[in-house]
Amino acid sequence: MNYDFSEKEQAFFAVVDECVTGFAEKAGPQYRDREAAAKALRQALQQLASSGYTQIGCGAGDVGTQTLVAAMETVAAAAPSLFLGVEMSCRMFGRLLETWARTPVLKDDVLAQIREGRAVGAVALSEAAMNTENQPLETSGTRDGQQVVVNGMKSFVVNGPLADWIAVAGQFEEKAALFIIAGNTPGLTLGERLVTSGYEGAAICGLTLEACRIPETQVIAGLDSREMLSRLRLWENQIMMGASLGALKAAFETARDFAKTHKTGGKPAIAYQAVAFKLSEMMTLYQTAQLFAYRAAWTYDTQPKEAESLTWCAKVFCTEASEKVASYALQILSGEGFLAGNPAEKAYRNAKLGQICGTSTEIARVKIGDQALGFK
Repeated sequence: MNYDFSEKEQAFFAVVDECVTGFAEKAGPQYRDREAAAKALRQALQQLASSGYTQIGCGAGDVGTQTLVAAMETVAAAAPSLFLGVEMSCRMFGRLLETWARTPVLKDDVLAQIREGRAVGAVALSEAAMNTENQPLETSGTRDGQQVVVNGMKSFVVNGPLADWIAVAGQFEEKAALFIIAGNTPGLTLGERLVTSGYEGAAICGLTLEACRIPETQVIAGLDSREMLSRLRLWENQIMMGASLGALKAAFETARDFAKTHKTGGKPAIAYQAVAFKLSEMMTLYQTAQLFAYRAAWTYDTQPKEAESLTWCAKVFCTEASEKVASYALQILSGEGFLAGNPAEKAYRNAKLGQICGTSTEIARVKIGDQALGFK
């Protein structure tokens, strides 16, 4: 394992960083308005597409997952809500098309739109609960000539209110399937945009499908349910690792800079040993999380069979570390940390999603224990 980045990779990071400055979120609640949220996300996708960022994992681009995770950290630190929208479109929706789609309309047309940042994708996976490990998929499709009629309900769909295309997980002819549904399809009803405690700029909603008709060419059928859900959760876990690294970076740097410049008792806050100790522990957690995430990403590319369990471990550590580091940052910022809008405060509110999205921290620990004991 070599975690050093080449000159080419460093150049890629610089381009991504330059793109991020064009759409980084401002302080305070953002993009509550649907049109403003859609405009911001599309701008982010188009700018990142110019760097090649949106193509990684979607059948294009020549950088590995470790490089992707490092680039994710930059985007997530500067614009966490937009990061979530971008990743759900590219790394979830785009990846599933690249992995399983076979028809020209999906493989050539829709996937090209996602790679080039010309369309917004979403994945509707969760139903009654956010997890799918112990909750069977009840959404289903039935054949009607050359069309498939889809019925069901989904919850917590990131990008749902803005999406041009939504991949809906369900059952078709007694096998797992993904129904690729255009956002304006009759029978598709989007719920109210959810008000969340973190990632307040992200557009999230539930949806209902009532006799929603789509061409059979937009159905990815015959999938193994366990393999499909496992793969989708693995990608979600990678996204939340990237989000956590971004939160760690934002919280640590905000606290560090404040401690160096803010004076109390006639001297900089960093001069107090208690503050220095907190920053020391924050840096230790941040760098350990980075290395853990890089190792999980490297394993995904080089030893796929080992990637799932290592990703569970890395996600648990990264998401919990981000909450702890953000909490320490608020303590160092003192009264300013209690004010809404600063990066550390946003990181603290955002941190909880990483622990419940994808494979939740509790379920991940059970799976890690099973792996340690040799259970499958």
